[in-house]
Amino acid sequence: MFKVTPNPPNGPDLKLNQAAHRAIDHYLNASTERPEPPPPPSKTLFSVAEDANTEVLMANSYETFSSVTALLLDLSDELTGKQRDVALAIHQLSELGVLLMDKLMTREAAIS
Repeated sequence: MFKVTPNPPNGPDLKLNQAAHRAIDHYLNASTERPEPPPPPSKTLFSVAEDANTEVLMANSYETFSSVTALLLDLSDELTGKQRDVALAIHQLSELGVLLMDKLMTREAAIS
């Protein structure tokens, strides 16, 4: 019977061959310079990129305050009494943050 597709080639496995060459290069052709050690792990869970420009920081701050404001308004609809008062007080503070960021963004746009 005639087979339409040929058998796989019996040659070396290309991926295995490449991995072997990388290993040989790593151990036998190592450069004299030692690689830089990785930076120490951060002590905080979240951080802000050092090279973030002012416009990006302001826009993200504004969006964060706006999101908190919307979440607090939705939450306050479901609360009553003192808990509702606390949620609305936090909403007022976050709205103040939105206004401050809006003023800052307006000033920055006027300077640019």
